[in-house]
Amino acid sequence: MFCKGAFYLLKEKTVNRQDYAAKRELKKQNRLDAGLISGRFPEVSGMVIHMTYSQKVLNPILMERTINICPDSYAYFNMECMTKSCSNGGFDLTSIIADMVKKHTKSAKGEINCKGEVGVAASGHAFVLYEISIQYKK
Repeated sequence: MFCKGAFYLLKEKTVNRQDYAAKRELKKQNRLDAGLISGRFPEVSGMVIHMTYSQKVLNPILMERTINICPDSYAYFNMECMTKSCSNGGFDLTSIIADMVKKHTKSAKGEINCKGEVGVAASGHAFVLYEISIQYKK
């Protein structure tokens, strides 16, 4: 026997899997489109990005992450918002890093806010504190 509620759950799971697969494929394509560090920033020999992901709630820090980037890494610097209900949000460090390389800056610190929306809440529900160190070829 197959009840109506079970059908909707099955349909929802199938749609969620398809959405997940599509998002994953898009992310893979975005990485490929970004190219490698060696191609996009040939003067860079390495990079370290330290991020602290926080939300504007009682226990704000969700994750700390350090990423070591080498010349054969993808030049893709977009991190998705960790708030599940966030729509069209995330944190893109691409322009910050491109500007640093253009100016030959070795280190930078800052904060970037999520521009996505969570239900009726406006943007600014989450942010990332970042520290970027870039090593250049001699």
